[in-house]
Amino acid sequence: MNNSLKNTDRVKWMVVTALFLAFNIIMASIGIPVPGGHLYLCDAIICTAALLLDPLGAFIVGGVGSFLGDLLFYPAPMFVSLVTHGLQAVVISVIAHRVQDSSTKKHFAFSLVATLIGGVIMVVGYTLGKIYVYSTFEYAMIKLPYEIAQAAIGVVSSLFLYYKAGLGNIFKRNVLNAENN
Repeated sequence: MNNSLKNTDRVKWMVVTALFLAFNIIMASIGIPVPGGHLYLCDAIICTAALLLDPLGAFIVGGVGSFLGDLLFYPAPMFVSLVTHGLQAVVISVIAHRVQDSSTKKHFAFSLVATLIGGVIMVVGYTLGKIYVYSTFEYAMIKLPYEIAQAAIGVVSSLFLYYKAGLGNIFKRNVLNAENN
């Protein structure tokens, strides 16, 4: 009985990870036009998945999902996306899961710090990556405000989805319930 319970947990983990991976790829294809480029909402998916999943699942959603999204729609920065969003997701997941009880104010504080650090990783990673990919510091600096806006949207929306919309409780109740039984 215990072995089938573990298999059920693995299947749930794979399904949720694949679902967030697909959401990330979809969000990579949708850019909001802004002066000087586009603003992407994939950070909202990456940060939310990182708050919910373990570091491996978070890396798959953040790094692999962003890599595949770029590969399909705009391949130039795909390796930058793999490393930057992968690292971002892993760091958020590790920090956010330091506190076990997700109903406490301490968990929210850890989640806030985790997503803010993840946002900094994303901004720095993409800025350095754009300098390397496009060979110009100026281009990276022009895009810097959009990177900061994208990170801020990711932080705010993921915390909203996890705490205010109740996604964290839904995830615990429906996906992690087998662990608690």
